[in-house]
Amino acid sequence: MQNIKNKISLKNLVSIPRSIWALGFVSLFMDASSELIHSLLPVFMVSTLGASMVSVGIIEGIAEATALIVKIFSGTLSDYFHKRKLLTVIGYGISAFIKPLFPLASTISLVLGARFVDRIGKGIRDAPRDAMMGDIAPPEIRGACFGLRQSLDTVGAFLGPLLAIVGMLLLSNNIRAVLWIAIIPAFIAFIILTIGVKEPQIQHNEKIKTNIKIKDIRKIGATYWQLVTIAGIFTLARFSEAFLILKAKDTGLSIAFIPLVMVAMNFIYAFAAYPAGIISDKINRKTVLLIGIVFLIIADIVLGFTNNLWMLALGVTFWGMHLAFTQGLLAAMVTDTTPQELRGTAYGVFNFVCGIAMLFSSIIAGILWTRYGSSFAFFTGAIFTTLAFVGFLWSTAKKV
Repeated sequence: MQNIKNKISLKNLVSIPRSIWALGFVSLFMDASSELIHSLLPVFMVSTLGASMVSVGIIEGIAEATALIVKIFSGTLSDYFHKRKLLTVIGYGISAFIKPLFPLASTISLVLGARFVDRIGKGIRDAPRDAMMGDIAPPEIRGACFGLRQSLDTVGAFLGPLLAIVGMLLLSNNIRAVLWIAIIPAFIAFIILTIGVKEPQIQHNEKIKTNIKIKDIRKIGATYWQLVTIAGIFTLARFSEAFLILKAKDTGLSIAFIPLVMVAMNFIYAFAAYPAGIISDKINRKTVLLIGIVFLIIADIVLGFTNNLWMLALGVTFWGMHLAFTQGLLAAMVTDTTPQELRGTAYGVFNFVCGIAMLFSSIIAGILWTRYGSSFAFFTGAIFTTLAFVGFLWSTAKKV
C-alpha cells in the first residue's frame, strides 16, 4: 500500500507532457458542454417532446454507436496521413458548431439529427486523439497520462450537470434556455486544441507501408483481438447513462435536481480515474480492469432493486467507480497491444466493435424497460457484465 501511495505523487503530474495536459483540458471543456446537454436531454425528450423509452433507447444507441463506428475510419485516416491533430480539430469543431441545434429542436427527429452529427464529431476526433496521446505519452507513465486525461474529462462531465442544475434553478426549469449555456465551453475546448496542442512525430516501421490495407490489421496481434472481443461483450452491459437519469426521475428526484445523478457519478469517476491509471502502471492492468467490472455488476444489481434516493445514490456511486477503473484503462491497453504505425486503426476497430455493442445495448435496454420495467433492464446488464468478467478472468494473455 505504501508503494502505491509513493507512486501517486506530484512527480507523476510534473513529468506528464504539456500536450497531454492541453488535451485533458480540451476534454474537460467539451465534456462540460456535452454533459450539460446529456443530463437534461432524456427528460427533455420524454417530458417536453413526448418520446417513449424505446425512442430514447434508439436515439441514444444510434448516437453513441455512430461515434464509435466513425472512429474506425478516422483512426485509419490518422495512420494513413500520419496527421492526428487535423482530424481531432475537425471532430471537435463539428461538435462545437452543432450544439445550438439542441435548444432549437422542436421534434424528436431534430434531436436525433443533432445527436447524430454531434456524435459524428466525437467519432472523428476520439481515435486520432487517443492515438496522439499514445504517441506523446512516455511508456513508463502511459497509464498515468491516460488516467489524467480521463480525470480532467470527467471533471468536465461533473461541471456540466452542475451548470445544468444552476441554470434550471435560475431560469425556472426552462430546459431550452439552459441548453444554450452549453455553447460556451464547447468553443473554449476548440480554441485550446487549436493553439495548445502540437502534432506528434510518428516513427514509421518500414515493414508496414504508408498505404494502410485491410490485411495490415492482422499484424496488430492476437492479444489485441482478444481485448476487442471481451470489451465488446462488456459494452453490451454499458447502456447509455440516459437510463440512469430516467431512473432518477422514476425514483422521485425533482426535475431541477435530476442532473445531480451525473454530478455524483462524474465526481466519483474524476476522483478515481487518475489513481486507477497510476496503479495500472505498477500492477497487472487486468487486475484493475476486473475490479472495475465487479463495480458495474454491483451497480446494476443495486439499481435494479432501487426504490429510494439512497439506493439510487449507491448505484450511481458504483457506476462511477466502474467507469474510473475501466475506460481510461481500456484505452491504455489498446496502446499496450498495438504497434504505433497502426495505432489509429487499432483504436478505430476497437471502437467500431464497442459501437455496435452499444447500439444493441441501448435499444435492448429501452425495450426491456418498456415491457418489463427498469429493474429487468439493469439485471440484464448485470448478466452481460458477468460474462465479460468471466472472459477477462479466463484470458491468459499477459497484457489483457
